[in-house]
Amino acid sequence: MKAALYRRYGDADVLEYADIARPVPGAGEVLVKVAGASFNPVDSGIRGGYLTEAFPIDFPHVPGIDVAGTVAEIGDAVTEWKAGDAVIGLLPMTAPGAAAEYVIAPADVLASAPATGALADAAALPTVGLTAWQALFEVAHLHNGQAIFINGAGGAVGGYAVQLAKAAGAVVTATAKPADAQRLRDRGADRIVDYLDYRMTPLAVAGQPFDVVLNLVSTDAEQTAALIDIITDGGVFVGTMTSGPDEPPRGVQAQRVFVRSDAAQLRDLVQRVDTGQLQIDVADRRPLSAIAAVHADADEGRLPGKTIIMPGTD
Repeated sequence: MKAALYRRYGDADVLEYADIARPVPGAGEVLVKVAGASFNPVDSGIRGGYLTEAFPIDFPHVPGIDVAGTVAEIGDAVTEWKAGDAVIGLLPMTAPGAAAEYVIAPADVLASAPATGALADAAALPTVGLTAWQALFEVAHLHNGQAIFINGAGGAVGGYAVQLAKAAGAVVTATAKPADAQRLRDRGADRIVDYLDYRMTPLAVAGQPFDVVLNLVSTDAEQTAALIDIITDGGVFVGTMTSGPDEPPRGVQAQRVFVRSDAAQLRDLVQRVDTGQLQIDVADRRPLSAIAAVHADADEGRLPGKTIIMPGTD
């Protein structure tokens, strides 16, 4: 089968498009024929060797932690899936990934794919959708009537966070580039801040103080402190790239979210997609053979948004 792989850490040019053996599912595993994988920043981090302590891998390594596809074979003791089922999932970070024609998935990380939309596009849901869900509801415990400030809402996680927060009954203020503003308004944002000038003390943000700040961009200690200043006493700061101070003032809680695979939460997200409550946004679709270019574009900040990598479309 065709797959993308790399044999050493390095820049995007270490990625190869090659033939490798089709894997065979073991006990508790499913072989998925890949319709689409999606690029995530962690793919570059692992490839570049920056995350070796957290995510050690064996070479050669096939990247891609998000998968959407159909079940091709099942291993022993798998009863919940059968050949032909359309599935999605967040795969283990260190296992051979979905940038291939076929991939092995633990049966218990999979959920039925959305019944609406293209199957390949559903690969845009697992990692970023689960990140948004876990940040909002497991860490921040967001609920009806609260005010949330989402910094960096124009990205993939932010798009889901805006929708989920609005559905939970929160008042949503979001920062985004002008090009993303209308999309986020359509997704439920009540206010859009075009640009956040961290040099302003205090930050001038309409709607403050906020019960929750979800920070989806990398901020230094001073910038993070400025964000914490707009949180109400006893509120919550959640970061995907920044943890926040060890001892925030005024009883504010600060925590970084690290996404984990959760099939039950993924099933909830899929149900929301199928009932029209959650929209999947895909910016680009690229053939598997172009994966090195996708990684290079990501490294240079040129990806337009969530990008789907599709085998068999060369």
